[in-house]
Formats: sequence, C-alpha cells, structure tokens
Amino acid sequence: MDIESFREYCLSLPGTTEGMKWEHLCFMIEEKIYVIIAIDEGNRFSIKCDPDEFEELTARDGIAQAYHMAKRQWIQIENLDVLNDKELKSRVADSRAMVLAKLPKKTQAKYA
Repeated sequence: MDIESFREYCLSLPGTTEGMKWEHLCFMIEEKIYVIIAIDEGNRFSIKCDPDEFEELTARDGIAQAYHMAKRQWIQIENLDVLNDKELKSRVADSRAMVLAKLPKKTQAKYA
C-alpha cells in the first residue's frame, strides 16, 4: 500500500483527524493518536496492539516494540509493505478501536 492509499484509509475511519506531532504524521480520534508514521523515514509507523499478540507480532520480520510508546502495547512496523493490505487495514482499525475504548462512554457512543 502506498502512503496516499494508507492516508485515505485512515481518514475513512469515523472520527479520524490527522495532524503533525514530533515531525510525524498522526492519525487520531478525539485527539488521541492511533497511528503515528514517519513519512520522512521510509514510512515507518507505530500502532497500538493487543498485548496478548505482542510477542507473536514482534517475532515477525519488520515489526518491533515501538520506541517511546507504552511497552507491549505499541508496535513499530518498518514500512507499509511489511503487512499485506488486508492485515494492515485490520491492524489500523484495531488500533483505533483500542484507543477509542479508553475514551469516555459518551465519546465512544458518538462513533458506535
């Protein structure tokens, strides 16, 4: 998947906004980041993951613990080609859902 297709997919998810933080492109819901991507560094990006899948995911080539993020809860993926399009979209949607689940119930209801 190229960066423009990736961006379009992220922005298609309800409530998603984009912005720049720490010189990285971020996709957020209610100002909470669910994808952070280094577009100037080969499109390396980080997403939230299920802690139960952390070991399995980081054992794969091109996936590691995300730097400066909650340990065992965020993974860093080397580039947009590490995962096939279907898995990439699924993992991004899951990251968004995990971030949304931490927000107040009233806020969650806006996106149900």
